[in-house]
Amino acid sequence: MNDIAAAFHEYFEIVTADTPELQKEVFSLRYKIWCIKECFFNPSDFPDELEKDEYDNQSIHLLLKHKASDSFIGTARLVLSDTSYKYDKFPLELHTQFYPVYSGMHIDRPHTIEISRFAILSDFFRRRDDLNFAVGKISKHYDMSGRRRFPHPMLGLAVGIIQMCAKRNIYYWFSAMDPALNRLLGFYGMQLNPIGPLVNYYGKRRPYYVCILDVLERMYQNHRDIWELVTNSGQIWPADLRSIPLRQQRANIDSKIVTC
Repeated sequence: MNDIAAAFHEYFEIVTADTPELQKEVFSLRYKIWCIKECFFNPSDFPDELEKDEYDNQSIHLLLKHKASDSFIGTARLVLSDTSYKYDKFPLELHTQFYPVYSGMHIDRPHTIEISRFAILSDFFRRRDDLNFAVGKISKHYDMSGRRRFPHPMLGLAVGIIQMCAKRNIYYWFSAMDPALNRLLGFYGMQLNPIGPLVNYYGKRRPYYVCILDVLERMYQNHRDIWELVTNSGQIWPADLRSIPLRQQRANIDSKIVTC
């Protein structure tokens, strides 16, 4: 096990919020981040101090737990879209714009998610430099005593997302996010492809899309230690992605789908 993987398992744990109690932790954390800290939502709209919306019932919710403090410090949701759910379109499709070349793209909905509510509780960070990912700097490895070993807690959430996608046979990601966050993910080979202009959607957001297999290939080639962490050294996602049936079928997918 490499040092980054060892540090992750020492300091963090990914928890799937699949009970009412854990989902309450998700909504409470989102309230603290999105309503109180970031002010994207009006706190008075959530008198129970639980930030939630109509897409939560068709989402997989993840929590990032900091082991030493036994506290949840981050959360993300994976919005599902297929005919078994009430909302068959992703929020991104309703609230952002696509460039014309992507307006008619094929969306393999049973194998696609939208990543949203991706956030870390800022009080967890010890120094303001760690918060300012918009400047394009990588936080150095750290632990809570000041000895830095793990690049960024947001990478921990990404680990959970990738591993959950493997369990659910998810191959495509949508996300409407701040370009600064996409740049941060790019430091680890996880960047998504922009498919539309910036819009005002709870702050400046741009729609993104990517095929997870291409993300994993980039990581395998350029960030092997991160790849080993997110794939458990190839046990979750194999190193030879050609063995995944989707890879063999991609030539037959609608030509307007985004080239990842």
